[in-house]
Order: sequence, then structure tokens, then C-alpha cells
Amino acid sequence: QVQLVESGGGLVQAGGSLRLSCAASGRTFVNYAMGWFRQAPGKEREFVAAIVWSGGSTYYADSVKGRFTISRDNAKNTVYLQMNSLKPEDTAVYYCAATPLPVLVTIRGAYNYWGQGTQVTVSS
Repeated sequence: QVQLVESGGGLVQAGGSLRLSCAASGRTFVNYAMGWFRQAPGKEREFVAAIVWSGGSTYYADSVKGRFTISRDNAKNTVYLQMNSLKPEDTAVYYCAATPLPVLVTIRGAYNYWGQGTQVTVSS
């Protein structure tokens, strides 16, 4: 079992930045690839970014490429999502997730563990 707790969400103006954190506990963090997803009101949860266990490979949705950066600190059992140049359409609840698969994963169903989510609101 892996427990995930997100933090760092909030209200920010368009063009601003936020850094989300996801603290993991339970099973060995390094055994899991991690991902960030988001869900806006009335929409399905969508993939945002993923990172392999070593941090050596990352992958991003086209909508956030060049603006968001995913990273991880295995010594702190934490994964981060640095979000720059935020837009109103980035407004959503952001979730981190963990999968034991040793590859980058964009499919929601491949993730076994999920956090409770943190709200990000970008005002225009």
C-alpha cells in the first residue's frame, strides 16, 4: 500500500507559478513511477505528466509541455510538479498517482494509488 498526500495548490493569477508536492509513504517509493493528473469541473480526469523511478525520463501532455516540470526526490519520497505560465484553463483539482510499472504511463487505469487531490485555481 502507498499513501499519497498532495499539497501546494491555491489561487494564482494567469501567468503565475505554483509548485505542487506529493509526499508518499508506505511501500518503497523508488519502486514506483509517478504521475500527475488533473480534473476540471464537468470533465474527465486527464494526464498531465509522468516520471520514472529514477527521474531520468519524463513525459508531458501537449497542453502543459514547456510550462510544467515534473521531478522527484527519492530521498524525501516526494514528487513535484512545477507549474509556470499558468492559464485559466489549468484550473482543476490535481492528483498524484503511483504505478509499479517501470515505464512512463499516461493511462489513468494503470495507476494503483492516488492522492486526495489539491485545488489549483488560475484567475484571468
